Amino acid sequence: MDVTDHAEELASDLGVDKEEVKADLQNLLEYSVPIEEAKQSVRRKHGGGSAGSAPTPSSVDIDEISTDHGNVTVTARVLSVGTRTIRYQGDDITIREGELADGTGRISYTAWQDFGFEPGDSLTIGNAGVREWDGRPELNLNESTTVAVAGEPVEVDAEIGGDRALIDLEAGDRGRNVEVRVLEVDSKTISGRDGETEITEGVLGDATAKLPFTDWQPRSTVTPGADIRIEDVYVREFRGVPSINLTEFSAVTPLPDPIDVAEDAPRLSIADAVDAGGMFDVEVVGNVLEIRDGSGLIERCPECGRVVQGGQCRSHGAVDAEDDLRVKAILDDGTDTVTVVLDADRTAEVYGGGLDAALAAATEAMDKAVVSDAIADSLVGRAYRVRGNLSVDEYGANLDASTFEPADDDPAAEARAALAEVRK
Repeated sequence: MDVTDHAEELASDLGVDKEEVKADLQNLLEYSVPIEEAKQSVRRKHGGGSAGSAPTPSSVDIDEISTDHGNVTVTARVLSVGTRTIRYQGDDITIREGELADGTGRISYTAWQDFGFEPGDSLTIGNAGVREWDGRPELNLNESTTVAVAGEPVEVDAEIGGDRALIDLEAGDRGRNVEVRVLEVDSKTISGRDGETEITEGVLGDATAKLPFTDWQPRSTVTPGADIRIEDVYVREFRGVPSINLTEFSAVTPLPDPIDVAEDAPRLSIADAVDAGGMFDVEVVGNVLEIRDGSGLIERCPECGRVVQGGQCRSHGAVDAEDDLRVKAILDDGTDTVTVVLDADRTAEVYGGGLDAALAAATEAMDKAVVSDAIADSLVGRAYRVRGNLSVDEYGANLDASTFEPADDDPAAEARAALAEVRK
């Protein structure tokens, strides 16, 4: 049902002009207001109250729900409940969000009021709106939604509750709980929606992984070396990797026993790492196939640090560019490829000299390409163990290396052996 159909139905119910109703709906939808919320707002504007007489949508299984649905009724188990405040039409509104599941699948939800349910509850949720969120359908529970205890428990093949290890967190997770050690903390001031805001950022670790975090309500208990349990966090993508966010509703509790923290990064095949969609600290082993353009001697914008071409920055126009060193190497382990990015210090290590040496070589040869050619001669065809932060986007996978060392093992041979086992 498109906005015209919604407007016609609403106008008929309220006895007002359809074009006026349509204009009101379109205005609200432009601000990303869910359609059911928009319709309720228009009802209130025209004195129509709630749509109490509207028929309850028929019940559907979760795996049947698509963005083509307007409203649905589901019977499901609550997997998680998170709470946070968002800015909505100029007002701060507290929402509840998390996941629901039934025997067919799971779906995320946003509740625009507190219905009082908790993880593990089995519910029948009537007249829930459906919208698209992050490319998938999501349920919207609003004032026209009904929530009742289901007649019998809903059996699900899913973990109930928010407890997760860091390695299992994904961008978009809400209402999660973690037990971690605080590894790094840094205070900073940002320009927020209400002016300058003090926050803390840093790194958390457990036995499975390390992830960055932001505490939007800086807490004195979140200090380097502290072993803590954090309840009710949400996870968003920041610079291509999952990042843990603490809000005013997050609870931090000191733990009596120390948390084991992995000293080594998890080693994955490149395919598995890329499929994870981004990782803060991961190790892969592969062979360098080639050195990409934009390696060796490069020029950066002094304002934003972006690579410039012909003295032109995409953001700042003509600039007095600064020289720098970088390597972008294609690494292949037989399962997939990733672009490994080496900063100036690591590029100097593989080149055998720093920026001054590279500039001198380029000046003598009257060609900057001699630097990237020398790097290619050193790296291509050899196996390396690479550790760093992996980001994945529509342009591909990039691994910003913190460690780049010759590997003792042959990743291509290992990949072939693994495939041979699978085919047996």
